[in-house]
Amino acid sequence: MLDELFVYILAVSIASILSFLLFLYAQFRLKDAPGAHPYMLATLFSAVFTFSYALELSSTSLERMIFWLNIEYLVLPFIPVFIFLMCLEYTGLKLKQRKRLLLFIVPIITIFIHGTNELHRLYYTSIQLNNDGPFPTLKLEHGPWFYVHSLFLFMCLMMSVIVLLSQLKKAASFRFRMQIILMTAGILTPIIANYYYVNGLSPHGIDLGPVSMSISFLFHGAALVSYQMFNVTPIARDTVFEKMKNGVIVLNQNGMIVDYNDAMLAIIPALNSQSIGKSIVDAVGKTGPLAEIFMLERECDYEICRDEERVYFQIQFSTVTNKNNYEIGKIITFVDVTEKVDLQKKLKTLASIDGLSQVYNRTFFMQESERVIGSLNGRDVSIIMFDIDHFKKINDTFGHEAGDKVLTHIASTAKESLRTNDIMGRYGGEEFIICLPDTSLTEAYELAQSIRVRISQHSTTYYNDEIYVTSSFGISSALIRKEDSHNTLEVLIREADQALYESKSKGRNYVAIYEDI
Repeated sequence: MLDELFVYILAVSIASILSFLLFLYAQFRLKDAPGAHPYMLATLFSAVFTFSYALELSSTSLERMIFWLNIEYLVLPFIPVFIFLMCLEYTGLKLKQRKRLLLFIVPIITIFIHGTNELHRLYYTSIQLNNDGPFPTLKLEHGPWFYVHSLFLFMCLMMSVIVLLSQLKKAASFRFRMQIILMTAGILTPIIANYYYVNGLSPHGIDLGPVSMSISFLFHGAALVSYQMFNVTPIARDTVFEKMKNGVIVLNQNGMIVDYNDAMLAIIPALNSQSIGKSIVDAVGKTGPLAEIFMLERECDYEICRDEERVYFQIQFSTVTNKNNYEIGKIITFVDVTEKVDLQKKLKTLASIDGLSQVYNRTFFMQESERVIGSLNGRDVSIIMFDIDHFKKINDTFGHEAGDKVLTHIASTAKESLRTNDIMGRYGGEEFIICLPDTSLTEAYELAQSIRVRISQHSTTYYNDEIYVTSSFGISSALIRKEDSHNTLEVLIREADQALYESKSKGRNYVAIYEDI
């Protein structure tokens, strides 16, 4: 009968060695994988538990058996908790810190009650040496807390199984389904073994839980090594797919919606659970820009307004093929490019704005004015050109810093009188130019006079000095005809410049019109 005892001790020892080897493997190869940390703790604690039970089986006195039993119960209560946490993390689920801590209340109480059992007999009502079998074992009469602990252990393991099996349908390939099946088998093995032990069906009163762990860890080892358990896989869909910042829609080969992530709801609010199985066009509506984009599969930019802010996306289409290179679906991705677009706008602004006066530079003024004039067929456009009188004298008297302040002040004063569609630029030095679409010569003259008066009446403060300046203006105007609009801007600028020269000759601080020259 000693041979039979040796078989049990050998089986438990193998379980301990397998558990420890899996702990080492996880420690060095799986550190940052989802579920790896609780798995490492579960395997380490299982190694201690099974090794202690092997030493309990090899003991011949009651005192030594109780000693090793107490060692077992320092780690055993935590193992089902770690297995449950492992399964949650593996499938992409996570408990809040507070709920995680609550899981450890029962195991801690179990350790305390087991360690102080002699005082209250809540865990075991009696502990005796059983010599009726071929070798001595512990004969334990279970108290009420033993059943509380057993129920807790059973619930943790069963919840682990439920969590794993709930992900079976989401597993996209045979490899990932096998991972779940092997992990589930590894968890169910100790449950079945403990059922026999608790109901007194195990041979010679041997606890089959530690014995069964050799089988359990064979399942875990196969899942870990052969099927790459703890890789980031389709099982962790909620962790990868749902937390993507970019919106994603998955279609099958018929253009029906198979899946979409939460980010898409902010882009297309019409999507809901009823959209699954519908045509993408039916889901978003057959009219509008998106329907056309989806039907033509046109990769382009798309703009929406969210919380009164413009958000920009780049729509991309990717074909999904199987191993035989047959198309089985498509992935539509909405890549958020808002930061990129905003940066481009800022760079464009920086390239178009004169840094000192904060109006358009000459190059951009010309581009914008040509664009506007090109759209004014049959309508008036006027050009105002003006400069600051005796500007060199200001620089010579007060310095270039004062001159810069005067330029900035004059530009700001002129801008305050303009409409949103008027275009103003710094033409060069102290000279400014304004393009006035849909503005007659009379209206341009009145505006120029208003700006001239405001400039002469408002001073620029430079330290303790109040600097007053005047400006001279030249105006030109034309009725735009489409056939010759491409030459109009150059002609108008040349005419306004001649009118400005006329204004200077009349004593400055004057508005001259080209037609009057």
